[in-house]
Amino acid sequence: MSKQYLTTHTVDNAHITDIFSLATTPRAVLSASGSSTIHVHDTSDPSFPLKQSISNAHKLGCHHICSSKNGRVAASAGFGGEVKIWGLNQDTGEWALSGEIAGNSAKPGEVWALALSEDGSYLASTTNDGRINVWDIADEARPKIREYETGSAGSGSFGMCVDLSRDGKYTASGHQNGAVYIFNNDSGRILYSLSGLAKPVRAVAFSPGSSRLAAAGDAGIIALYDMKHGEHVGNLTGHSSWITTIDWSDTGEYLLSGSMDGKVKVWSVERNVCVATHSETSKALWAAKWLPKTAKSEMFCTAGANRSLSFYREATGG
Repeated sequence: MSKQYLTTHTVDNAHITDIFSLATTPRAVLSASGSSTIHVHDTSDPSFPLKQSISNAHKLGCHHICSSKNGRVAASAGFGGEVKIWGLNQDTGEWALSGEIAGNSAKPGEVWALALSEDGSYLASTTNDGRINVWDIADEARPKIREYETGSAGSGSFGMCVDLSRDGKYTASGHQNGAVYIFNNDSGRILYSLSGLAKPVRAVAFSPGSSRLAAAGDAGIIALYDMKHGEHVGNLTGHSSWITTIDWSDTGEYLLSGSMDGKVKVWSVERNVCVATHSETSKALWAAKWLPKTAKSEMFCTAGANRSLSFYREATGG
């Protein structure tokens, strides 16, 4: 059975350059681009108005932004190498800088991809030489509590993506050489080195229950792994170009993916099939995220090289 999604709203020229990353909270979408400003759009209003612009967030532009599941903490990484932590003021709904990663010397490449734990206490990041760092950002000193090596000192493959499982037990990373690693945060050791993708991996994502990991990239497929044994249990195929972004729905039933070909797809994980394909643009999609589920219907947002935010809502019968 296929699903149909309707474009409910598009914010044209939401940024003056490519939009590289999106983060969602219960009431907002945060977007980051090659410009220095982070934008916050209110998703509780059907017109998705611009609620806040954080100017000069990253002087050279921002390539990654992420948020905690509870929507109270966000983190962003800039092309200059700096990482900033943002806190939500519960009274005003505005975001404010709460600090930067301690010990970060702001060298380009020292921090690339980012992921926050569900409660916003921990931040995982990748480096250009294959290391994965985990920081305790609930501590005011923001100490680094884990440093995982994926190659001999300083010789690992570029870490292109990272995710933290919702239960905080695992960190996953995807690399330029096609490698996918899963680390046990309790023991501080590598748990699995996963096969299945021989080309650069641009997105990794744990399922909500932490039972599966999805990984995708330049091979054009989404590989699914079982977390119990680290087994490659399936592929989702159908994109004609690099896959740049993946995101699980809150129930774990569906995966959202975006590609360089401008198409966004919704997949049924249980049936291993694509149930919806949409294309608003022929330009690259860099980010696609589900919005937190409302009583009405499923929604997601996409962004990329066309500099717009496109919002989709599931079509409901009636």
